Amino acid sequence: MTSPRPISEPTPADTPLSPVLAEVVRSGFVEGRHRGSLVVLAADGSVETALGDVTAPVFPRSTNKPMQAAAVLRAGLDLADERLALAAASHSGEAFHLDLVRTMLDEFGLRADQLGTPPDLPLDPEEAEHYLAAGQVRDRITMNCSGKHTAMLAACARNGWPLDSYLDQDHPLQQLILEGVRTAGGEDVAHIGTDGCGAPLMSLSLTGLARAFRHFVTAAPGTPERRVADAMRAHPEYVAGTRRPDTWLMRELPGVLSKMGAEAVQALALPDGRALAFKVDDGATRTLGPILARTLRLMNVESDVLARIEDAPLLGGGTRVGSIRAAF
Repeated sequence: MTSPRPISEPTPADTPLSPVLAEVVRSGFVEGRHRGSLVVLAADGSVETALGDVTAPVFPRSTNKPMQAAAVLRAGLDLADERLALAAASHSGEAFHLDLVRTMLDEFGLRADQLGTPPDLPLDPEEAEHYLAAGQVRDRITMNCSGKHTAMLAACARNGWPLDSYLDQDHPLQQLILEGVRTAGGEDVAHIGTDGCGAPLMSLSLTGLARAFRHFVTAAPGTPERRVADAMRAHPEYVAGTRRPDTWLMRELPGVLSKMGAEAVQALALPDGRALAFKVDDGATRTLGPILARTLRLMNVESDVLARIEDAPLLGGGTRVGSIRAAF
């Protein structure tokens, strides 16, 4: 027998349906729809567009990583350039990512077995194939959050904080991250869970998430937030990978800060202070590119890279027979 729902939690019957953000079109037939919520902020931070519920808390997943990276700077860890970008990364597990994680562990006198990341394969499917073909097995370093965890451990070591409990919710570092999330998002954290990498995961509304990314790109030079944003934008391949949309966007659109998260979350800020955030309810990450490209076009952003990120083909017998497309 299942436990009854808490009375404060809405049941499916009284939860309004989110709008359709993307459609699955196969052979000219719409065979599926992906619902979600999306918010766009104007340059002054006000809400310009809202589709669905953009005030309810969501787990931002890896879109929280810039805030986590800013916290290690606030803790006194001296990171810059590629190292700081990797601290905010969901890296693809390419050789240059793994090499820098190992280098950083050595620089800070840390060991790979101290990482709290679960052993994993490279996030990028091509890298995972090469990795397995070389006879290698799942590893803590290979997990896409290993750069973030290395930075967290290094910040703890610098401050004499416990290393074995650095992922505990009440650890000094996690409390510093919590305060940073609250400040950047401009709202309280309603829920704290556990992310896929094992780190505490602080909720924000989509509006708060967009506000946080705006906060990072508009922060004064030299502040922890601006240092993280500048490092990510200068070294986007370390934030994602050579075959990843976040990398392409930050390379091709000067001043853009972009980060995706698991369960189909995306946040992005433009250098003029405009920002967006969305989440697809069913967690289908295949929808991110089409939805993001459509939103940027509605914000009057034009670039060849948008055609690249929105292309999400459907195959039939190995041949393209359809695509995922934005539906708003």
